[in-house]
Amino acid sequence: MATAGTGERIVVEEPFRRFVESEVLPGLDITPDRFWSGFADVVARFAPRNRELLDERARLQDAIDDWYRSRRGQPFDVDAHRSFLSDIGYLRPTPGAVTVTTDVADEELSRLAAPQLVVPVDNARYALNAANARWGSLYDAVYGTDVLGDPPPAGPYDAARGRRVVQWARALLDEIVPLVGASHRDASAYRIREGRLVVTAADGDVGLEDPGAFFGYEGSVEDPSAVWCVHHDLGLRILIDRTHPVGAADSAGVRDIELEAAASVIMDAEDSVAAVDTADKIGVYRNLLGLMTGDLTAEVHEDGRSFTRRLAPPLAVNGPDGSPLTVRGTALMLVRNVGLLMTSPMVRTGRGEDVPEGIIDAVMTALIAQHDRNRPEALRNSRDGSVHVVKPKLHGPDEVAFTVDLFGAVEEMLGLPPRTMKIGLMDEERRTTLNLTACVAEASDRIVFINTGFLDRTGDEIHTCMEAGPVRRKADMKSATWLQAYEDHNVDVGLAVGLPGHGQIGKGMWAAPDEMAAMLTEKVRHPESGATCAWVPSPTAATLHAIHYHRVDVHERQDALRRRRNRTLEELLEPPVVEHPRWSAEERRSELENNLQGILGYVSRWITQGVGCSKVPDIHGTALMEDRATCRISSQHVANWLHHQIVSEQEVEDTLRRMAQVVDDQNRNNPGYVPMMPDANGPAFSAARDLVLRGRTQPSGYTEPILHARRAEVIELGAQSSPPPPPP
Repeated sequence: MATAGTGERIVVEEPFRRFVESEVLPGLDITPDRFWSGFADVVARFAPRNRELLDERARLQDAIDDWYRSRRGQPFDVDAHRSFLSDIGYLRPTPGAVTVTTDVADEELSRLAAPQLVVPVDNARYALNAANARWGSLYDAVYGTDVLGDPPPAGPYDAARGRRVVQWARALLDEIVPLVGASHRDASAYRIREGRLVVTAADGDVGLEDPGAFFGYEGSVEDPSAVWCVHHDLGLRILIDRTHPVGAADSAGVRDIELEAAASVIMDAEDSVAAVDTADKIGVYRNLLGLMTGDLTAEVHEDGRSFTRRLAPPLAVNGPDGSPLTVRGTALMLVRNVGLLMTSPMVRTGRGEDVPEGIIDAVMTALIAQHDRNRPEALRNSRDGSVHVVKPKLHGPDEVAFTVDLFGAVEEMLGLPPRTMKIGLMDEERRTTLNLTACVAEASDRIVFINTGFLDRTGDEIHTCMEAGPVRRKADMKSATWLQAYEDHNVDVGLAVGLPGHGQIGKGMWAAPDEMAAMLTEKVRHPESGATCAWVPSPTAATLHAIHYHRVDVHERQDALRRRRNRTLEELLEPPVVEHPRWSAEERRSELENNLQGILGYVSRWITQGVGCSKVPDIHGTALMEDRATCRISSQHVANWLHHQIVSEQEVEDTLRRMAQVVDDQNRNNPGYVPMMPDANGPAFSAARDLVLRGRTQPSGYTEPILHARRAEVIELGAQSSPPPPPP
């Protein structure tokens, strides 16, 4: 138990107390008494405000529900709706002359346009893979995916496919670092002469069309082991080794080409993890601690070999004139905390109330990051010791202001310089979108990105407009006016407030990790939209998505977009409902099956295996990355159709049972999977049923309360069925 200066007390679960005092505080100039007393002060100040903000969410939603119900059957009146939202305080006046002033030392946020990985931090191997995805093998990414138009063959290395990969990669070099009058395909040697790159091609020695694109080299000038170039501020590395099996077959000895890929990565402690109790949260914090100290390792066993994975070291490069340079080997790591909704029994107030988990996350993230500040400068995650916190699911400017105040209090508690904690604002809730400029104004000296999360944003749109009428089918939602306006509006606001140079404008996830040819065709729209980063599900996807940032000069694109017509509130406010639905029985059945199979496929792993994010086969067998955001959409969609009697409760129950068998069949070879049928009453199936039947009454349509409760049941049952631990 700790007591704040105000006399307020907190009660800390013993495993958490031991973790903090034995693993986190050693090496920091903070005593346990000072830490827990400061923690109690923060809880006393901010837990009541957290509750008030959640009450305000409920008040506003009740008012919106009443408004839609009172106008049911009438045409939607956007002017009346806008006036109503202003009257209840949901819509705020747009402040004038908002300018972002965040001082950012990390170029990954302020200058680079590049892919961004999101990874569950509770999985050490995945977290290390993501952190090390700063540099990705182009040869591996092309060989091992469908980019060439066909999947990779099973079995050993296919030399014919390898030659196709080399030709494809050389064509890319011709595109982004072209030679004068020659092709990289004809190169037989790469050398450095008088500080310039010289390439021996079919007709003799040539240089780069842009000599300034040559960045440096490794090895000797006459026989370099690597040649470095830069384009659109992103590096690429031509690796040369004539003794390597691939290099030996190459006329220039090139064994691989590496692209600077995931310049930044979000270590996620929110949507992609299933952390429901103290042990889970300690696992999250322990991995984060290992990343900040540089000590995290993971034992890897693959292809008949075993090795230890750890953070990649910086890379030593010779500049064009031979002077030594150092290049970062890892991505800049941001940390996504949880939102305001959930509480944790890990810390309780003196009155026995669970403390908001977001407050605990803020304190622990900042505390753990102090180990990074103590590392040698070349090894630090953040160049100036900043703590980059991605904050999800904030509703409007008051909640952003709360977060700013919370971060300031944490800085004071830990003795950190003001504005050490930066905010990455997820623009994924409707009230934030409509008030985005006002939200930025509240955090103008801390904000380091605004990122659209169209999945959660769609879930919130459905829930907010629940009483307006039956919503469109999910596939049709992508063409809804509000969704297109939302994506553009985020960029419009980011440019208007001067975010470039201080932070990122981001876009959402590519959800099909096995469909890289389609990603290479479609995801170029994200840099074309003016976004300086967009989310990818794997290091391989990051390597391929990096190509888009070579093909699109995002900074030039932003200059052009500043001249376009900005999206309007009227476009953002149009609800995605169908006034007179005429869906056939087959369309209703197909939509219901699609939604319920997705929910079951996700929760079956979340509840029984504690997997927060994974590739889940959809109803057609296509593997899709699923997390709580996709589950939120599907559950809210079915809840909406139930509420408006598009489908019946019996249809939902029958379809749940039918789709549960489909999911069981899809997972028959999944070790540890617990079938849902024929019982149809286990915790996973019950969670799926709850998400739909109780979806309309869930706060903001969030899935966390139901998922956490059902997962806790599984953990408790496992504890009861396990033998007691041996005595110490």
